[in-house]
Amino acid sequence: MELGEILSDALVYPFQNIKALVLYIILGIILGIAISGTVVGIAAGTATKNIFALVGLGIIGIFISLVIGFVITGYQLDIIKYGIERSAAAPGIDFVRQFINGVKYFVVIIVYMIIPIIIGAILAVIFQHWLSSIISFILAIVFSLALLMAECRLAKTEDLGYALAIGDAIGDISRIGALKVVLFIILIAVITFILFLIVGLINQWNSTVGGILLGILGVYIAFFIGRATGLLYSQV
Repeated sequence: MELGEILSDALVYPFQNIKALVLYIILGIILGIAISGTVVGIAAGTATKNIFALVGLGIIGIFISLVIGFVITGYQLDIIKYGIERSAAAPGIDFVRQFINGVKYFVVIIVYMIIPIIIGAILAVIFQHWLSSIISFILAIVFSLALLMAECRLAKTEDLGYALAIGDAIGDISRIGALKVVLFIILIAVITFILFLIVGLINQWNSTVGGILLGILGVYIAFFIGRATGLLYSQV
């Protein structure tokens, strides 16, 4: 698929799956409540100097937030998977499986981000001049693109080992086309910026309407990016 086809499909995809969109919004609201409750609970525990309330509410709130966050991440991976399969449907909720996949993706992020950091630190010690900065920057770009491929590999197979095959993930970039992947990311960023800019202007006109639209737009963008990413990877 050409980039134009991918983006046009992804832009209308959320509107074709309103029920899934609403379901995802509900999950986001629950996550927001959990995070807010944690902050309020910790603040109250701090104010009353109740260490048990502070620690207890903090642990419980963080636990609930992480669980819901991982489920949402797993749901996003399923959106990518449906895009890879070029299915017009939207995923349903499967809490246990999506939670596990969300945890797996968290591990993938850590691995793909820590490697260029370690290599960059070693290069900084060895070279100690601008060359290390250039190499570190290039490594950061390569591993960021590889992480996008790894996300798709995990979404497609739910296999952590398959996603952590860094060499193969980098190979996927060349199979799609490095220029195409970079242009894809740039176009996604531009579209996202324009949509948030429009809603931001509405927010200045009416903060209530703008706030509601910002929340909905955040979910829409998640669907849009997930769908587009899956369609891009469907060409591997």
